[in-house]
Parts: sequence; C-alpha cells; structure tokens
Amino acid sequence: MESRQVTRVYGEVSSHPTPVSADVREQQQADIRVITVTAGWSQTDVVRASRLCYSQQWTLISASRDQRNIRTVLPPGPCVPLSGELLSGLSPIGGLRAVVRDTGGHQLLEIWDHHGLRKCLNLTALNVHGGVYDDAQFGGLSWSECESKLLYIAEKIGNTDESSWAKDRSVYCEDWGEALTNKSTPVICVVNLHSGSVDVLPGVPADVSPGQARWAPGSQSVFFIGWYHEPFRLGLKFCSNRRSALFQLHMDGRCERLTGDNLSVSCPRLSPDGSTLIYLQGQVFGPHSQCLSLQQLDLNSKKTSTLLDVVHRPQSDGFAGIYEALPSACWSTNGKRVVFSSASQNRKDLFMVDRQSKKVFLLSGGKKIFPVTKAEFTLRVSSDIHPHPNLFFPAAPMLGQSDATKKYGSWKLLTVQNDLMVVCCSSPNIPPTMLAGFLPSESEAVTWHPLQEPIMTFDFPWTVLAVEPPPEEDHKNYPGLKFGAVLVKPCDLLDGAKTPLVVFIHGGPHSQFAAEWNSTTAGLVSLGFAVLMVNYRGSTGFGQDSILSLIGHIGSQDVKDVQRAVLAALHSHPTLDPSRVAVIGGSHGGFLSCHLVAQYPEFYKACAARNPVINAATLLGTSDIADWRYTCVGFQYSYNQTPTAEALAAMLEKSPIVHAAQIKAPVLLMLGGRDRRVSPYQGLELYKVLKSRASPVRLLWFAEDGHSLSRLDTQAQCFLNVALWLHQHL
Repeated sequence: MESRQVTRVYGEVSSHPTPVSADVREQQQADIRVITVTAGWSQTDVVRASRLCYSQQWTLISASRDQRNIRTVLPPGPCVPLSGELLSGLSPIGGLRAVVRDTGGHQLLEIWDHHGLRKCLNLTALNVHGGVYDDAQFGGLSWSECESKLLYIAEKIGNTDESSWAKDRSVYCEDWGEALTNKSTPVICVVNLHSGSVDVLPGVPADVSPGQARWAPGSQSVFFIGWYHEPFRLGLKFCSNRRSALFQLHMDGRCERLTGDNLSVSCPRLSPDGSTLIYLQGQVFGPHSQCLSLQQLDLNSKKTSTLLDVVHRPQSDGFAGIYEALPSACWSTNGKRVVFSSASQNRKDLFMVDRQSKKVFLLSGGKKIFPVTKAEFTLRVSSDIHPHPNLFFPAAPMLGQSDATKKYGSWKLLTVQNDLMVVCCSSPNIPPTMLAGFLPSESEAVTWHPLQEPIMTFDFPWTVLAVEPPPEEDHKNYPGLKFGAVLVKPCDLLDGAKTPLVVFIHGGPHSQFAAEWNSTTAGLVSLGFAVLMVNYRGSTGFGQDSILSLIGHIGSQDVKDVQRAVLAALHSHPTLDPSRVAVIGGSHGGFLSCHLVAQYPEFYKACAARNPVINAATLLGTSDIADWRYTCVGFQYSYNQTPTAEALAAMLEKSPIVHAAQIKAPVLLMLGGRDRRVSPYQGLELYKVLKSRASPVRLLWFAEDGHSLSRLDTQAQCFLNVALWLHQHL
C-alpha cells in the first residue's frame, strides 16, 4: 500500500456531496400541481482543502392539487455555487430569499427576488452588533408574516474583539466552549427591510443567552430558547443537558418564560395555524446526550402536554425515542401530525406521530404506515448470522447495493412542506442521496421518488449484528439491555483469504454509528479492511435505560461490550482474520481504543486514537464540560463542585492510563492543539508513558484544529496516516 493509493481512495470516498437543507414551493397550473424543490448541498474539495456549498433545483409534477402522488420528476437544473453564505431563508409567501454573506471583511444582508438583488445592508458597517451566528446551536433566519422584517442572532457589540481591546484586553470573556469559542453573549436582532434599520431587541433576561429565535403569530413577539449562563458557561456543543427555557419576548420589552425551571429545552417549531408550539425537552446535567421528550404548548391556554415521552427501552412498535434536533419544518399541513428522524438502534429512521392518538408510525422504506410490530422491527435491524449465545434475532441477510428501498440504513428528514417530505438517505456502501414523497393517509404506503442518485455506489456488503451481553456482564440495575454493531466488508475475496478487521468506536459516548455513509469506513473497506462500527450500551437509539447504564461504568462496561461485539463478528463471519485486529476511535472512542489495547494486549495489533481521554482526573480542570467528568464516573455535579480525593480516584481508576504499562500494540495519536473538550495534553500523557517503555508510538499534532479535527487538510492527513499505520502493523 502506497501513499498515492491511499490519497486516491480518500479523494474518491470523501468528495461525495451531502444534502444539508431543502425547501419546497408549489404552483397550481390548470389541472396540474407544479412543485419546486430546492436543496442545499455540501461537498469536500480535496484539491483546495475546502468545503463547497451549492444549490440545486428539481421540478415535480403532480396530477392535481388533491392527489398525493408525483407523476413526473424533471431532470434537475445545474448546480449553483453559494459563495460565502452564512445563513439563507425563503420568505413564506413572496418567494424572497434572504442571505447573510461573509465577504471576508464584512457581513452583508442581501434580499433577492425574481428580478435580482432587491436590497443589501452592510451589517458590519452599521455596528449595531458583532458577528452573526451561523451555527446550528443558536443561529437561524426567520421571516415575519408580512415579509417586512427579519430575525437573527448575533454577538453583542460589547463582546467584539475591537470593544474588548478598547476597554481592557486582559479581562477574561467566557464563551460556550468547543466549536463555539467565538460565541459569548448572543442578542436577538431585527431588520426592518423598509427602513433598512437594524435593532437589538431589549428585554432578554440578563442571565440567559438567546438562540433559535423565530417570530410568533402576528410578528408582534418572538419565541426563543434561552440558555442560562450563570454562574458560568459550560460547553454547549453536543450537550442537550444544559439548563434552558422557552421564552416569549414582546416588542415592548416584556419577556415571559413559557416552560418550567431546571429543564433543558430546544427546537421550538410553530404549527401551520399558529396555535401550537412543539419543542424537545430533557434533563439538566447527567448524560450530555439523552433521549428527549416531545412537548406541545397550546398558545391559547398556555398549557403544556407531552406528545412523546422519553423511551426507556425500544417499544413494542420498535420506536426507541428522539435523540436529535427537529428540522425547521416538521409539521403536516393540517397540523395533526409531526414528522422527524431519529437514531433507531443501529439505524436512523423516519417517523411520524399522530397528535390525536399519539401513535408513532415508521415511514422509512416505503411500507404501509401501520405502527410496526416488534417482529417487523427486529427483521430490519438484524443479520443472517450463525447461531451464537451472544447474538440474537437472526433475520435479514447481508445487504448489497442491489436491494430495493430497504438498502438505505439511514433516513434523515430535511423538510416537510405542503405535506411533501424531502429526505437524505444513505448506507455504508451508498453515498447520500435524496428522496421525496408525500405524507400518506393512514394504512397507505409512502411512494418515494429519487431526486438525485449518487454518482457512484460501492460493491461492498454490510450487515447489522445485534449483541446480547452474557449474564456476568449484565447490568444489575438495567438488566436485559442489548446493543449492536454495523459490519462492512470488502468484496471479492480470494478463496481461503481472510480479511483484517478494524474496530471503529464512536465517541460521545452517547452518540451512534448508524448504518449510513461514513467516508472513513468506506475508505478503509476500499483499501481491503473490514470495519466493525460498534454501538455499545450507552449509545443513542437504544432507549434511555441504555444511556443511563453507562453512568459510573465507563472503562469497564463499554470496553467489554466492544470486545463482545468483536468476538461475535469473528464468530459469525469466518472470513475475518482474528490474528489481525486493530482498533480506532476519537474522544470517548479513543478512550476505549486505548483501554482495549491495554486490557487485551495480545488481541489487538494496532491502535489509532484521535484526541483520546487518557486520564479523566487530570482532564477535570481543562475540559469545557467539567460536569461530564463527574457524571461519567457516577458522581452528581453542581456548579460549586470542588474536586475530592474520592472523585479523582474514581476518575483515575476508570482511565486508560492505569493500564498503559500493559500496552503492546503500536499506537498512533492524533491531537488538536485547540481542543477545548479533551486537552491535547491527554494524548501527550500517554505518549510519554509509551515512549518511556520503548513502545511503538507516533504522535500527530494539528496546532490549529479542535476536538473534531474537522479541518479538511487535517482529515486528509489523519486518514492517510491511519491507513498506512494499519497496513504496516496488520
């Protein structure tokens, strides 16, 4: 294996575009219904090491306004590059498009219509606020009903670099942590498009940071989520457990809280008739990612009720709960149904909840939408495997690219407007593609129409393993929990040949490896490795009990689960080579990778870890999520917490560093110099221990990158080094 080959493969698998947004507009012409779908795409350009954004448009023809079928999908128009766009949004009626654009030195607000550019405001020159927020946590554009005003979030002017310099540059300014380092004090801004004025809305409570703002009915008030930042800010990225509330801010400055205290809320979404607001709700502290409930607020009576509660175990209908943000448009036209996608064991699926019956329906795959039974759900997520005491639900065969609609292991809702759903679908061997289909009537099936096929697919098969811990590894407080893994294998093996296995572990730990497109997995499989992506107990998509079971048991339960999944894969797939097994992962996945090579030193032949947690005790004072450092080892957290010998001992005991002397496998470490979540000195701590013992170790230091190592040049370097490292040592 040569660097040139690895670079070529990486360029091939990483350059596939991904749809990130969609908008639907329609016209009635005589007896036909003309629907226009506009999608925003993101694509990696390896040559320039940059991310490209572009839009594309489709025209769909339906027989009449009353029929829920698509007669024709016309070929899409050319892709249109979107240069410098931070935010964009279409107006509800007039077809105006608002764009916040970064020109390098200034942020501009542009309003476009069918004749071209109608208005342009230089927001930077107006000096009313700092930088506009374009992140998914706080940001967004919202049009007023009359289309004369726009709403967005920006940094308070007093917190810009220039103002801080003018006052006292040495005064510390808190921010919201990893990936939000330039976000400190957000404000709600309103643009009057007639006058061209920009105002910061007064009345937001001083102890909250506003975000996710949108106009209330009548455009005389604003709904927003406020995150409490006193006594200090904790990291917010990937953390759905921060204390927050839903507020309504009136134009006269009055502000009222609409939700209870000591809750975590997000994603307010207004019904089409303006009568109901739904939002997600979770607990404060505890697991930083968790199963959320779906709440509905009647705006007339101001009464709140639960539409979907937290799911502790996957239900008899297969539904395992909500774990991710709602899309900006998720309501049916009549307001009776809500559509969303969520982690669903080892998949991502598309669901619909009926507000009257509160029944959840599975929409993925084009089957009739009767609530699925447990048996039906089991068939979809299991694999045709040899009997084994730690495997269960033998069912569906290995899935190749020739399977029909069920070939997709991941369904993500981009939008539903005028009852037309637009979704992004993918599988481990199929890059992201787009489908569209109308919301069906009860007992009907969704007819899905492809809008954009991927430019290529891959011929390697994949399967899902469902794993059950043996009795001695069962959790005494949460017994009977199961977990899973996704196995992706190269094709066309020579007779008798065995494939090296790379065990890929997700971070979080409360996240998920869905059966979806993953460029790292696809690249490694293309280079001849099999990849096992493990969803150990604590992963999302398996119910809240699974998440809670990991609290206090990191470094043991999760380690054993991964090893159990690896043994199950080797047992059920004899073409895998048990003498050539390596492990890779980032963050908590790096934590587990280092644990595995230390606790099973004869089993694993190589390790590659990105920003791993090595010593939770020394990490405590340097992480932006100090609360998780207590929670993960079983301690309650409070803001006035100070370290105790007992807590520090528990953190150290559960860390890979205590087993580091047992490591024999060569270790590759990849560290981000600007990581706020897991200090890069964690990796350096392990590096020094291994160097002192003459153990094979290599360290890559990316001085300008953070926790996710998300810079494109960093990602390319990491893949190249990991692939060559695995090839060398396997």
